[in-house]
Amino acid sequence: MDTLTNALAASPALLYSTLAVLGLMVGSFLNVVILRMPKMLEARWKSECQEFLGQTPEGADTGRFNLAFPASHCPSCGHALRWWENLPLISYLLLRGKCASCKTRISPQYPLVEAAAALLAVLAASQVPFGGPLLLALAFVWVLLALTVIDLNTMLLPDQLTLPLMWLGLLINISGMFAPLQDAVIGAAAGYLSLWSVYHGFRLLTGKEGMGYGDFKLLAALGAWMGWQALPGVILLSSLVGAILGIAMMLARGKDKNTPIPFGPYLAIAGLIWFFWGDVILNAYLG
Repeated sequence: MDTLTNALAASPALLYSTLAVLGLMVGSFLNVVILRMPKMLEARWKSECQEFLGQTPEGADTGRFNLAFPASHCPSCGHALRWWENLPLISYLLLRGKCASCKTRISPQYPLVEAAAALLAVLAASQVPFGGPLLLALAFVWVLLALTVIDLNTMLLPDQLTLPLMWLGLLINISGMFAPLQDAVIGAAAGYLSLWSVYHGFRLLTGKEGMGYGDFKLLAALGAWMGWQALPGVILLSSLVGAILGIAMMLARGKDKNTPIPFGPYLAIAGLIWFFWGDVILNAYLG
């Protein structure tokens, strides 16, 4: 293990290639999380509502549907994927984007998430010191990737991802790894309360809900990782990214201006940008 660690530390090319392969494998697992976690939450919420109303729970056995069961299969025909059909990115290319059994087109989301996880891993390695900081940075970027795609698909930011991300940020900053602990604690509180205040102010003025509570928790997690000083930059960047991509989506898809657009992906993208290049952006602005 020490020999491998030393080799990775000494050879950037070996480190980047290793992390790219690892990123592809992690991306494959993230696809499972992205697909199944919202369904698991929906099934649990439905069961809890039925129990509250005194009804007998109906539907699928939620205990038999989780991140591990059932095994990977085609959602159209139920064909169980063989090992060579489940290789990250490679299988999609070999199968030409279609199920080997029923020839139904496979969503391009799967290879895109796998490729994004690999690229983010290489990016993290190029920006974060090798060792513990890099391992934690990998966890940070991969969780943000999963949250981004889940929010795009379902308008949900699951507590099962946002809250552990926030607590992990506070714990690792006990030693001041990415920010002093005091700044991290204030960042978590300020991140939550800032969007909470905007939410209730908008609701009082318009009678509508402008965002969800998951957005508060995601910004709290970003504050916990990077400290309160990062919050103004993250909020400004997320607004800029949201405006650009929101207008682009409305033009491309012909969406009505009243169509809800998830804010979580913009927060996640802004958080990634600030995590890697926040100091560069701030110094350039001040300069």
